[in-house]
Amino acid sequence: MGEMVRNIPKQTKRPYVLAAVMLVMFIGAVEATIVATAMPAIIGDLGGFAHYSWVFSAYLLMNTITVLIYGKLSDLYGRKPILTVGVSIFLIGSFLCGLSASMEQLIVFRLIQGIGAGAVMPIATTIVGDIYTGEERANVQGYLSSVWGISAVMGPAVGGLLVEYVSWRWVFWVSIPLGVLSIIGIWLFLHETVEKKKPDIDYAGASLLTIAISSLMVILVEGGVRFSWTSPQVITLALIGVSTLLLFISQEKRASEPMVPLEIWKLRPILIANLVSFTTGLMLIGISSFLPAYVQGVMEKSATIAGFTLTAMSIGWPLASTAAGKLIIKIGYRTTSLIGGIFLVIGGGLFVSIVPSAGPMGAAFSSFCVGVGMGLTSTSFIVLIQGSVNWKQRGITTATNMFMRNLGNTVGAALLGGILNGQILRYFAEHGGKAGQNLTLDSTNMLLTAEHRSQLSASVKMLLQEGLSHSLHTVYIAVLVFGIISLLLVLLLPKRSNTTA
Repeated sequence: MGEMVRNIPKQTKRPYVLAAVMLVMFIGAVEATIVATAMPAIIGDLGGFAHYSWVFSAYLLMNTITVLIYGKLSDLYGRKPILTVGVSIFLIGSFLCGLSASMEQLIVFRLIQGIGAGAVMPIATTIVGDIYTGEERANVQGYLSSVWGISAVMGPAVGGLLVEYVSWRWVFWVSIPLGVLSIIGIWLFLHETVEKKKPDIDYAGASLLTIAISSLMVILVEGGVRFSWTSPQVITLALIGVSTLLLFISQEKRASEPMVPLEIWKLRPILIANLVSFTTGLMLIGISSFLPAYVQGVMEKSATIAGFTLTAMSIGWPLASTAAGKLIIKIGYRTTSLIGGIFLVIGGGLFVSIVPSAGPMGAAFSSFCVGVGMGLTSTSFIVLIQGSVNWKQRGITTATNMFMRNLGNTVGAALLGGILNGQILRYFAEHGGKAGQNLTLDSTNMLLTAEHRSQLSASVKMLLQEGLSHSLHTVYIAVLVFGIISLLLVLLLPKRSNTTA
């Protein structure tokens, strides 16, 4: 408690800071659901279904890399100025995304947006860890998780309405005034004392990690689609990825202020929590990125209805997180996480068994179960991690957990996007006959709007829908596998819990 008094002066107004933090987290949370909801409309306008996963991968790549840099900088310079820089870059990227005239431009602007997004979740979460005690954090995490519920309801609803009645461009612009308001709140009400010291940023580590992840992502997205798995391009990228990853590990061992402190990975609870965050990140992106395409393309529902199937997941998330705050204190983080792991497997299994006749309600219930699993596990892990380190390490340790989830998102968007594209092309080749020879990945664009679907012959529409449905089924099998792995990892958590650290 003495540590709290030294680092967070008494004049900090905690309720107002919490409100500003929740607002900035809302911006980051709503981005996922609102953009996923709008993607079919964006593809219908700009074209380029083959680049579908790159819209998510570009954002997630920069988010994944910069989250660690921001975490380290916030430990050196304080949370307030670094969060301000990140949110500002995010808002600039959002403005530019709304101006995109082509899919290529959108991908570039999503890179800029992702650079700023790396600051949002980890620093906002770290601020809460700074201003609340260990006992308080479990309950406050429930409040933070309510942000996901609010964004889940508003994101798809607002996104769907904007797409249908205004323009998909506004899904990027709507967050700008909220971002400005959150920055004002942080500067007015958060007062922190930071020990001044010479910065020592691990730029070499950041560069090596960027190259390694970028190489892996290109392989996963384009392997088996644009490049064969044994092509010189894939082999070269694999060699670059492996070598830079090994160099990164070596660099982290030598660096005085490493991007990823290796000593925290020696703590078994933190190791397990980070690994599960990675596997659940894979699950999350597999559902949020591709479920709208299934609901609109195969079930032939509107963007608004597709958005609400994602809403169910993010309603389950905050409800479970609120319950987790109390469960952690009563039964410990291990048992709470175990219940969450079971829900992840149930949700994954429901997605594998989903059929078009199940309708949006079937998709929504599957999403809800995954959301419950995410809420129980993520809340348990944040409380566990923040209670394990002091102020000077809390920023980078929280960021490391966020990094692992973002890495899961990044790898998942690329891997599952690659699986989807490869399966669609294979299905057209094997089942399409002469019609299939003329179909490409971009032919799937025609399914995503009612206007374009009406232009298709019955046989071609059926072929496209069956191909998309078959391919997404394969994606959801992968989602289930990651859910099972998550549950097995949770079983490895130590039985003794410590919720008051």
